[in-house]
Amino acid sequence: MKKLRIAQIAPLIERVPPKKYGGTERVVYYLTEGLVARGHDVTLFASGDSRTSARLVAPVSESLRLGRKAHSAMFVSMMMLGTLFEKMVHEFDIIHSHIEYLTLPYASRSPVPVVLTMHGRLDCGDYRELLRRYGGLCYVSISDAQRSPVPDINWVKTVYHGYPASCFEYNAHPEDYFLYLGRFSEEKKPEQAIMLARACHVPLKIAAKIDPADKGYFDRKVRPLLDDPLIEYVGEVDDARKRVLLKHARALLNPIDWPEPFGLVMIESLASGTPVIVRNCGSAPEVVTHGKTGFICRSKLDFVQAIRAADTISRKACREEFLRRFTVETMVEGYEEVYESLLRQHRGAPRAGYGLGGPDASGKKAC
Repeated sequence: MKKLRIAQIAPLIERVPPKKYGGTERVVYYLTEGLVARGHDVTLFASGDSRTSARLVAPVSESLRLGRKAHSAMFVSMMMLGTLFEKMVHEFDIIHSHIEYLTLPYASRSPVPVVLTMHGRLDCGDYRELLRRYGGLCYVSISDAQRSPVPDINWVKTVYHGYPASCFEYNAHPEDYFLYLGRFSEEKKPEQAIMLARACHVPLKIAAKIDPADKGYFDRKVRPLLDDPLIEYVGEVDDARKRVLLKHARALLNPIDWPEPFGLVMIESLASGTPVIVRNCGSAPEVVTHGKTGFICRSKLDFVQAIRAADTISRKACREEFLRRFTVETMVEGYEEVYESLLRQHRGAPRAGYGLGGPDASGKKAC
């Protein structure tokens, strides 16, 4: 496709790419680098400590979670959006936002087409009604399952996340431990991973961050379970340590209990050749092929049987599945298709139809 001028809008909570935990910012990094490598003129709106081959526009000097200065995430994000849509909008052919609902009022009145990738769960509070209000905008899901709370807005494509193949090293010969990787939160059920490991008498390493909002949960339900010789808590880890932990694990133990929109940790595991043992929630059946790249579980018994059968999964098959479906090249091509389709439709759409959502006067959706 022809060279495009593309704005990528990242969350400001973590830098791009994040130093430690941070899924959305990691995806934005690889997407931005992939688009630059394919010849596009990309501007990244992100924190000033971000690393990128694109032009960087930074409303804050450091990412908010690990930065030294306190900012309101809402206020600085709104200032960033104001700068882009009020002063810079005509510098771009496509604007691609990864900060979801904050962008909606700007996108509905933008003279330039806007793509909105939804990175989180969509079933909370008034979110569904808000999205329906702006239902005619152009939404990209990161799994088909993510759409289920709001199936009636303008979903234009599902684009799975992707990584460069070189990010994770394939390992055919794991060590004797299972791994829980992510963050401590109620919906991710790390305490169940610990109890399963103890019940099956297998070593478990836990690499996870603790957000302030989850500190009470951690102290009540997780901390009391860590005092066991089978359990090793290694803290929040950076990319290098994560790669080592993943490639040497017998399997990733992922007993989530929420509508997981995608789950980067699952493809990180597959890329390392490490099977995934996961509850049947959200995107899990789209990412993991039961009996081939891991096990989809519905009950405690399912988890116990999967842990015992972990070594029956071909680690080579896990890596091959990653290379076939979840590389950065596949992700970038998917977004290029979205951009091209949106530009083609936008050129032929009356400007009045590109608004708060729903069809324009002709009965066609604005994008």
